[in-house]
Amino acid sequence: VDCLSEKGVRGHLVFKFRLKRLEGQPPLTTSRVLFNRGDVHMPISELPGLVCRDISYGQENIPIPATNLVDNPPVPPSGFVYSKSLQIPEYIKIPADSIGCNCKGDCSSSTHCLCAVHNGSDLPYVSRQKKLSAKHVDSTHKNIGRLVEPKAVVFECGANCSCHCSCVNRTSQQGLQYHLEVFKTELKGWAVRTWDTILPGALICEYTGVLRRNAEVEGLLDNNYIFDIDCLQTIKGLDGRKQRSGSELHMASLQDEHDSEASQAPEYCIDAGSIGNIARFINHSCQPNLFIQCILSSHRDIKLAKIMLVAADTIPPLQQELSYDYGYGMDSVIGPDGNVVKLACHCGASDCRKRLY
Repeated sequence: VDCLSEKGVRGHLVFKFRLKRLEGQPPLTTSRVLFNRGDVHMPISELPGLVCRDISYGQENIPIPATNLVDNPPVPPSGFVYSKSLQIPEYIKIPADSIGCNCKGDCSSSTHCLCAVHNGSDLPYVSRQKKLSAKHVDSTHKNIGRLVEPKAVVFECGANCSCHCSCVNRTSQQGLQYHLEVFKTELKGWAVRTWDTILPGALICEYTGVLRRNAEVEGLLDNNYIFDIDCLQTIKGLDGRKQRSGSELHMASLQDEHDSEASQAPEYCIDAGSIGNIARFINHSCQPNLFIQCILSSHRDIKLAKIMLVAADTIPPLQQELSYDYGYGMDSVIGPDGNVVKLACHCGASDCRKRLY
C-alpha cells in the first residue's frame, strides 16, 4: 500500500494513503465544486459608515479601515498616534542577543536547530504554505506559520540566526496578514472584526505602545490601555493571566531558569494610551476567541517579551468581533480612596462575569 506521512496544521502526524480503483468500477463523474473560505472582498470606499480608509496610514501591510454607524455625526478613532512597532524609551536598555541558530534556509528542515531546542526541541509554528527550497525563496516571500500549541514563551529566530528572513520561526516579525476593520459599537466603544477567515493558532497582531516601567504608571486609573508584561507570573501561576496550556517540560525549565524573579510583580508594561496599533481597539470578552502569547526574538529577557494576540478558534469573517480576556481579578482594582473600583462587562458571552473587574 502506498502511503506517506506529514505534519498536519496542529502539529500531529497525518497519514495519507493512495486509493486504487477496482476493475469494473464505473467512471468517476462529479459536478463542479467551488471552494470558498468565506473571505469578504469589498472595496474600502464602499464600506457603510466609513470614517477612515486606513488608521495605520500605510504602516501596516494591509490597510485598516474604520467605520462608524453609531455616532451622529460619525467620527473616526482619535486621541492616539498609530505605531506598528513598540516604542522604547532611551532609559530602558534592551539586552543584545548573543546566540542564534546556524540553519540554512528554513529552520523547519533542520533537526539540530538551536531555536527549536529553546522551544522544547520542536519548532512552535507549522507552516501555512508549501515549503520552498532556499534557492526559490526571494525577498518578497513570507513563510507565515500558525502556532501549534500555546506556550509559556515562544523563542523565535532573531538577528543572530543564519536562517532566511522568510523562516517560519520568524512569523511574529512578518507584520499584519489579515484584513481587519475597526468599527464603533453601542456599548463598548471601538472594536475589531476580520474580513478573512482566521484559523486557530494564527498570529493576529502585536500589542504595541510605549514600553514603561510599572512604577511609572501606578495609580493611573484613567488609562485603560496598560498591558503588564507578566510572562514570569503566568509561568508561576501568580496574579497574572491564567497559566496558558502547553508543554509541561517547557514550563518547568522556564520556571527553574527564572524562579528567583517569578514571585516579583511585573517590572515592565506597555502603555497604548497615546501611542499604539490596532490591538488597542480589541475588546475584552469572558469567552474570547484570542489568547495572549509571549514571544522572544531579538533578545532572551523574558521580562521584556513581545506580546502577541493569537487566534484560539476558527474566526469567521464579520460574524464576531476579535476579543481576548483582559485577565483582571475580581475586586483587583483599588482607587486612590482605597475603595474597590468596579467596571461592568458588556461582552455578551453566555458565561459573562458581568464585571471586567
